[in-house]
Amino acid sequence: MLLSIISSLMLGSASIPARDVLDVLWRAAQGYGSADMSAYDHIIWSLRVPRTILALTVGAGLAIVGVAIQALVKNPLADPYILGVSSGASVGATLVILAGAFSFFGTYAVSAAAFLGALLTVITVYVLAQSRFRLSVSRLLLSGVAVSMMLSALTSFLVMMNPREEGIQTALYWMLGSLAGANFNHVWMPVGIVVFGYFCLHYSFRSLNVLVTGDETAQSLGLTIETFKTLIIIITALITGVLVAFSGAIGFVGLMIPHMARMIVGANHRVLLPVSAMLGAVFMVFADITARLAVAPEELPVGIVTAICGGPFFIWLLRRSNYVV
Repeated sequence: MLLSIISSLMLGSASIPARDVLDVLWRAAQGYGSADMSAYDHIIWSLRVPRTILALTVGAGLAIVGVAIQALVKNPLADPYILGVSSGASVGATLVILAGAFSFFGTYAVSAAAFLGALLTVITVYVLAQSRFRLSVSRLLLSGVAVSMMLSALTSFLVMMNPREEGIQTALYWMLGSLAGANFNHVWMPVGIVVFGYFCLHYSFRSLNVLVTGDETAQSLGLTIETFKTLIIIITALITGVLVAFSGAIGFVGLMIPHMARMIVGANHRVLLPVSAMLGAVFMVFADITARLAVAPEELPVGIVTAICGGPFFIWLLRRSNYVV
Protein backbone atom coordinates (compact mmCIF):
# COMPACT_ATOMS: atom_id res chain seq x y z
CA MET A 1 0.00 0.00 0.00
CA LEU A 2 2.86 2.37 0.81
CA LEU A 3 4.40 1.65 -2.60
CA SER A 4 1.09 2.33 -4.34
CA ILE A 5 0.64 5.64 -2.50
CA ILE A 6 4.15 6.87 -3.34
CA SER A 7 3.72 5.76 -6.97
CA SER A 8 0.40 7.61 -7.21
CA LEU A 9 2.04 10.81 -5.95
CA MET A 10 4.95 10.43 -8.38
CA LEU A 11 3.28 9.41 -11.63
CA GLY A 12 0.97 11.36 -13.93
CA SER A 13 1.06 13.78 -16.84
CA ALA A 14 3.84 15.54 -14.90
CA SER A 15 6.16 13.01 -13.29
CA ILE A 16 7.75 13.95 -9.98
CA PRO A 17 10.92 12.21 -8.74
CA ALA A 18 10.56 10.12 -5.59
CA ARG A 19 13.07 12.30 -3.74
CA ASP A 20 10.97 15.40 -4.39
CA VAL A 21 7.78 13.61 -3.31
CA LEU A 22 9.38 12.57 -0.03
CA ASP A 23 10.77 16.09 0.42
CA VAL A 24 7.30 17.60 -0.04
CA LEU A 25 5.80 15.17 2.46
CA TRP A 26 8.60 15.80 4.97
CA ARG A 27 8.26 19.59 4.75
CA ALA A 28 4.48 19.27 5.08
CA ALA A 29 4.92 17.19 8.24
CA GLN A 30 7.10 19.97 9.67
CA GLY A 31 4.55 22.60 8.67
CA TYR A 32 4.89 25.40 6.18
CA GLY A 33 2.68 28.18 4.84
CA SER A 34 1.08 28.49 1.41
CA ALA A 35 3.68 31.12 0.47
CA ASP A 36 6.40 28.46 0.75
CA MET A 37 4.67 26.01 -1.59
CA SER A 38 6.41 25.11 -4.85
CA ALA A 39 4.85 23.82 -8.06
CA TYR A 40 5.42 20.26 -6.84
CA ASP A 41 3.62 21.09 -3.59
CA HIS A 42 0.55 22.29 -5.45
CA ILE A 43 0.47 19.27 -7.76
CA ILE A 44 0.83 16.82 -4.89
CA TRP A 45 -1.43 18.45 -2.30
CA SER A 46 -4.11 19.96 -4.54
CA LEU A 47 -4.43 17.12 -7.06
CA ARG A 48 -2.73 13.87 -6.22
CA VAL A 49 -3.18 13.47 -2.46
CA PRO A 50 -7.01 13.81 -2.52
CA ARG A 51 -7.14 11.65 -5.65
CA THR A 52 -5.05 8.95 -3.97
CA ILE A 53 -7.23 9.07 -0.86
CA LEU A 54 -10.35 8.66 -3.02
CA ALA A 55 -8.77 5.77 -4.95
CA LEU A 56 -7.90 3.97 -1.69
CA THR A 57 -11.42 4.58 -0.40
CA VAL A 58 -13.21 3.44 -3.57
CA GLY A 59 -11.10 0.31 -3.88
CA ALA A 60 -11.55 -0.67 -0.24
CA GLY A 61 -15.26 0.16 -0.27
CA LEU A 62 -16.10 -1.80 -3.41
CA ALA A 63 -14.06 -4.77 -2.14
CA ILE A 64 -15.90 -5.02 1.19
CA VAL A 65 -19.24 -4.54 -0.58
CA GLY A 66 -18.29 -7.47 -2.80
CA VAL A 67 -17.49 -9.59 0.27
CA ALA A 68 -20.84 -8.70 1.87
CA ILE A 69 -22.91 -9.37 -1.26
CA GLN A 70 -21.16 -12.67 -1.92
CA ALA A 71 -21.91 -13.74 1.66
CA LEU A 72 -25.51 -12.59 1.29
CA VAL A 73 -26.17 -14.61 -1.86
CA LYS A 74 -23.62 -17.37 -1.07
CA ASN A 75 -21.97 -17.11 -4.46
CA PRO A 76 -18.54 -15.73 -5.48
CA LEU A 77 -19.86 -14.51 -8.85
CA ALA A 78 -21.86 -11.69 -7.27
CA ASP A 79 -20.73 -8.10 -6.99
CA PRO A 80 -22.46 -4.69 -6.94
CA TYR A 81 -21.81 -4.16 -10.65
CA ILE A 82 -23.17 -7.50 -11.85
CA LEU A 83 -26.21 -7.29 -9.55
CA GLY A 84 -27.14 -3.87 -10.92
CA VAL A 85 -26.49 -1.88 -7.75
CA SER A 86 -23.97 0.38 -9.49
CA SER A 87 -26.42 0.93 -12.37
CA GLY A 88 -29.15 1.93 -9.93
CA ALA A 89 -26.83 4.39 -8.23
CA SER A 90 -25.85 5.74 -11.67
CA VAL A 91 -29.48 6.48 -12.55
CA GLY A 92 -29.97 8.46 -9.35
CA ALA A 93 -26.73 10.40 -9.75
CA THR A 94 -27.40 11.10 -13.45
CA LEU A 95 -30.80 12.57 -12.58
CA VAL A 96 -29.03 15.08 -10.34
CA ILE A 97 -26.15 15.86 -12.71
CA LEU A 98 -28.33 16.40 -15.79
CA ALA A 99 -31.79 17.28 -14.52
CA GLY A 100 -31.13 18.88 -11.15
CA ALA A 101 -33.44 16.42 -9.39
CA PHE A 102 -33.27 15.92 -5.60
CA SER A 103 -32.00 19.49 -5.24
CA PHE A 104 -33.61 19.68 -1.81
CA PHE A 105 -30.66 17.59 -0.53
CA GLY A 106 -28.36 20.51 -1.30
CA THR A 107 -24.67 19.66 -1.71
CA TYR A 108 -25.43 16.03 -0.90
CA ALA A 109 -27.97 15.66 -3.71
CA VAL A 110 -25.80 13.40 -5.89
CA SER A 111 -24.85 11.15 -2.97
CA ALA A 112 -28.43 10.93 -1.67
CA ALA A 113 -29.87 10.17 -5.12
CA ALA A 114 -27.19 7.55 -5.80
CA PHE A 115 -27.90 5.88 -2.46
CA LEU A 116 -31.64 5.80 -3.10
CA GLY A 117 -31.09 4.36 -6.57
CA ALA A 118 -28.74 1.70 -5.23
CA LEU A 119 -31.09 0.78 -2.39
CA LEU A 120 -34.14 0.43 -4.64
CA THR A 121 -32.15 -1.62 -7.14
CA VAL A 122 -30.75 -4.11 -4.64
CA ILE A 123 -34.19 -4.58 -3.09
CA THR A 124 -35.75 -5.14 -6.53
CA VAL A 125 -33.12 -7.68 -7.57
CA TYR A 126 -33.36 -9.48 -4.23
CA VAL A 127 -37.16 -9.73 -4.51
CA LEU A 128 -37.02 -10.94 -8.12
CA ALA A 129 -34.51 -13.62 -7.14
CA GLN A 130 -36.89 -15.21 -4.64
CA SER A 131 -38.29 -18.56 -5.69
CA ARG A 132 -40.86 -20.08 -3.32
CA PHE A 133 -39.55 -17.81 -0.56
CA ARG A 134 -35.98 -19.02 -1.12
CA LEU A 135 -33.13 -17.18 -2.77
CA SER A 136 -32.19 -18.69 -6.14
CA VAL A 137 -28.62 -17.90 -7.17
CA SER A 138 -29.30 -18.34 -10.89
CA ARG A 139 -32.38 -16.10 -10.65
CA LEU A 140 -30.31 -13.56 -8.72
CA LEU A 141 -27.62 -13.32 -11.40
CA LEU A 142 -30.16 -13.21 -14.23
CA SER A 143 -32.28 -10.62 -12.42
CA GLY A 144 -29.21 -8.53 -11.71
CA VAL A 145 -28.10 -8.56 -15.34
CA ALA A 146 -31.61 -7.74 -16.59
CA VAL A 147 -32.15 -4.89 -14.13
CA SER A 148 -28.64 -3.58 -14.79
CA MET A 149 -29.28 -3.48 -18.55
CA MET A 150 -32.60 -1.67 -18.11
CA LEU A 151 -31.08 0.90 -15.77
CA SER A 152 -28.09 1.41 -18.06
CA ALA A 153 -30.49 2.02 -20.94
CA LEU A 154 -32.40 4.53 -18.80
CA THR A 155 -29.17 6.32 -17.93
CA SER A 156 -28.19 6.48 -21.60
CA PHE A 157 -31.65 7.85 -22.45
CA LEU A 158 -31.30 10.59 -19.84
CA VAL A 159 -27.89 11.52 -21.23
CA MET A 160 -29.02 11.57 -24.86
CA MET A 161 -32.13 13.66 -24.11
CA ASN A 162 -30.18 16.31 -22.24
CA PRO A 163 -29.86 19.51 -24.30
CA ARG A 164 -26.57 20.65 -22.73
CA GLU A 165 -23.53 19.26 -24.58
CA GLU A 166 -21.25 19.99 -21.64
CA GLY A 167 -23.54 18.08 -19.30
CA ILE A 168 -23.59 15.10 -21.70
CA GLN A 169 -19.79 14.94 -21.85
CA THR A 170 -19.52 15.17 -18.07
CA ALA A 171 -22.13 12.46 -17.54
CA LEU A 172 -20.60 10.10 -20.13
CA TYR A 173 -17.13 10.43 -18.62
CA TRP A 174 -18.56 9.97 -15.13
CA MET A 175 -20.54 6.88 -16.18
CA LEU A 176 -17.27 5.16 -17.12
CA GLY A 177 -15.75 5.90 -13.73
CA SER A 178 -13.25 8.63 -12.91
CA LEU A 179 -11.32 9.87 -9.89
CA ALA A 180 -10.28 13.14 -11.52
CA GLY A 181 -12.71 15.29 -9.54
CA ALA A 182 -11.31 14.42 -6.12
CA ASN A 183 -10.69 17.32 -3.74
CA PHE A 184 -10.27 17.81 -0.01
CA ASN A 185 -13.66 19.51 0.34
CA HIS A 186 -15.64 16.37 -0.52
CA VAL A 187 -13.32 13.36 -0.20
CA TRP A 188 -13.98 12.92 3.51
CA MET A 189 -17.62 11.95 3.02
CA PRO A 190 -16.88 8.69 1.13
CA VAL A 191 -14.02 8.03 3.55
CA GLY A 192 -16.38 8.32 6.51
CA ILE A 193 -19.08 6.15 4.90
CA VAL A 194 -16.63 3.39 3.95
CA VAL A 195 -15.04 3.38 7.42
CA PHE A 196 -18.49 3.23 9.03
CA GLY A 197 -19.61 0.42 6.71
CA TYR A 198 -16.40 -1.52 7.24
CA PHE A 199 -16.70 -1.49 11.03
CA CYS A 200 -20.37 -2.49 10.81
CA LEU A 201 -19.46 -5.48 8.64
CA HIS A 202 -16.38 -6.41 10.66
CA TYR A 203 -18.39 -6.27 13.88
CA SER A 204 -20.77 -8.77 12.25
CA PHE A 205 -18.06 -11.14 10.95
CA ARG A 206 -19.39 -14.06 12.98
CA SER A 207 -22.86 -13.57 11.51
CA LEU A 208 -21.36 -13.42 8.00
CA ASN A 209 -19.48 -16.68 8.67
CA VAL A 210 -22.72 -18.30 9.78
CA LEU A 211 -24.74 -16.85 6.90
CA VAL A 212 -22.64 -18.53 4.21
CA THR A 213 -23.36 -21.96 5.71
CA GLY A 214 -27.02 -21.71 4.66
CA ASP A 215 -30.18 -20.11 6.00
CA GLU A 216 -31.32 -23.22 7.87
CA THR A 217 -28.00 -23.67 9.65
CA ALA A 218 -27.73 -19.95 10.42
CA GLN A 219 -31.23 -19.85 11.86
CA SER A 220 -30.57 -22.94 13.99
CA LEU A 221 -27.52 -21.16 15.42
CA GLY A 222 -29.63 -18.20 16.49
CA LEU A 223 -29.09 -15.71 13.66
CA THR A 224 -32.11 -13.57 12.79
CA ILE A 225 -31.85 -14.13 9.05
CA GLU A 226 -34.17 -11.50 7.60
CA THR A 227 -33.03 -8.73 9.94
CA PHE A 228 -29.38 -9.40 9.22
CA LYS A 229 -29.96 -9.60 5.46
CA THR A 230 -31.80 -6.27 5.59
CA LEU A 231 -28.83 -4.75 7.42
CA ILE A 232 -26.42 -6.07 4.77
CA ILE A 233 -28.61 -4.70 1.97
CA ILE A 234 -28.72 -1.22 3.54
CA ILE A 235 -24.96 -1.10 4.21
CA THR A 236 -24.02 -2.28 0.70
CA ALA A 237 -26.46 0.16 -0.91
CA LEU A 238 -25.15 3.04 1.22
CA ILE A 239 -21.49 2.36 0.40
CA THR A 240 -22.11 1.70 -3.29
CA GLY A 241 -24.36 4.73 -3.70
CA VAL A 242 -21.89 7.14 -2.12
CA LEU A 243 -18.90 5.72 -4.02
CA VAL A 244 -20.75 5.87 -7.35
CA ALA A 245 -21.70 9.47 -6.59
CA PHE A 246 -18.04 10.46 -6.18
CA SER A 247 -16.27 8.18 -8.66
CA GLY A 248 -18.86 6.99 -11.17
CA ALA A 249 -19.65 3.37 -12.00
CA ILE A 250 -16.51 1.27 -11.54
CA GLY A 251 -17.10 -2.42 -12.11
CA PHE A 252 -15.55 -5.78 -11.26
CA VAL A 253 -13.54 -4.64 -8.21
CA GLY A 254 -16.07 -6.24 -5.87
CA LEU A 255 -15.84 -9.45 -7.90
CA MET A 256 -12.09 -9.88 -8.24
CA ILE A 257 -10.69 -8.68 -4.93
CA PRO A 258 -12.72 -10.84 -2.48
CA HIS A 259 -11.86 -13.93 -4.52
CA MET A 260 -8.15 -13.07 -4.48
CA ALA A 261 -8.33 -12.45 -0.73
CA ARG A 262 -9.96 -15.86 -0.18
CA MET A 263 -7.12 -17.50 -2.07
CA ILE A 264 -4.68 -15.86 0.37
CA VAL A 265 -6.39 -16.02 3.78
CA GLY A 266 -9.44 -18.27 3.39
CA ALA A 267 -13.12 -17.56 3.97
CA ASN A 268 -13.14 -16.39 7.60
CA HIS A 269 -14.65 -12.90 7.41
CA ARG A 270 -12.68 -11.70 10.44
CA VAL A 271 -9.56 -11.80 8.22
CA LEU A 272 -11.22 -11.68 4.80
CA LEU A 273 -12.72 -8.21 5.27
CA PRO A 274 -9.51 -6.32 6.18
CA VAL A 275 -7.42 -8.17 3.59
CA SER A 276 -10.02 -7.48 0.89
CA ALA A 277 -10.12 -3.81 1.86
CA MET A 278 -6.35 -3.47 1.60
CA LEU A 279 -6.10 -5.40 -1.68
CA GLY A 280 -8.96 -3.37 -3.15
CA ALA A 281 -7.33 -0.10 -2.12
CA VAL A 282 -3.99 -1.05 -3.67
CA PHE A 283 -5.61 -2.36 -6.86
CA MET A 284 -7.63 0.83 -7.36
CA VAL A 285 -4.60 3.07 -6.88
CA PHE A 286 -2.62 1.16 -9.52
CA ALA A 287 -5.66 1.11 -11.82
CA ASP A 288 -5.85 4.90 -11.49
CA ILE A 289 -2.14 5.22 -12.24
CA THR A 290 -2.63 3.11 -15.38
CA ALA A 291 -5.57 5.30 -16.42
CA ARG A 292 -3.39 8.39 -16.08
CA LEU A 293 -0.41 7.01 -17.99
CA ALA A 294 -1.98 4.83 -20.72
CA VAL A 295 -2.83 7.70 -23.10
CA ALA A 296 -0.93 10.55 -21.43
CA PRO A 297 -1.34 13.52 -21.49
CA GLU A 298 -4.99 12.51 -21.88
CA GLU A 299 -6.63 10.32 -19.27
CA LEU A 300 -8.67 7.13 -19.51
CA PRO A 301 -11.73 6.62 -17.30
CA VAL A 302 -10.58 4.24 -14.58
CA GLY A 303 -13.67 2.08 -15.15
CA ILE A 304 -12.20 1.02 -18.49
CA VAL A 305 -9.06 -0.26 -16.77
CA THR A 306 -10.99 -2.24 -14.16
CA ALA A 307 -13.28 -3.70 -16.83
CA ILE A 308 -10.28 -4.85 -18.91
CA CYS A 309 -8.96 -6.63 -15.81
CA GLY A 310 -12.32 -7.83 -14.50
CA GLY A 311 -13.92 -9.17 -17.67
CA PRO A 312 -11.41 -11.98 -18.25
CA PHE A 313 -11.36 -12.72 -14.52
CA PHE A 314 -15.15 -13.15 -14.49
CA ILE A 315 -14.98 -15.49 -17.50
CA TRP A 316 -12.29 -17.51 -15.73
CA LEU A 317 -14.54 -17.85 -12.67
CA LEU A 318 -17.42 -19.02 -14.85
CA ARG A 319 -15.22 -21.66 -16.44
CA ARG A 320 -14.27 -23.18 -13.09
CA SER A 321 -16.41 -26.22 -12.40
CA ASN A 322 -16.84 -25.56 -8.69
CA TYR A 323 -18.57 -22.25 -9.44
CA VAL A 324 -21.33 -23.66 -11.60
CA VAL A 325 -24.66 -21.97 -10.78
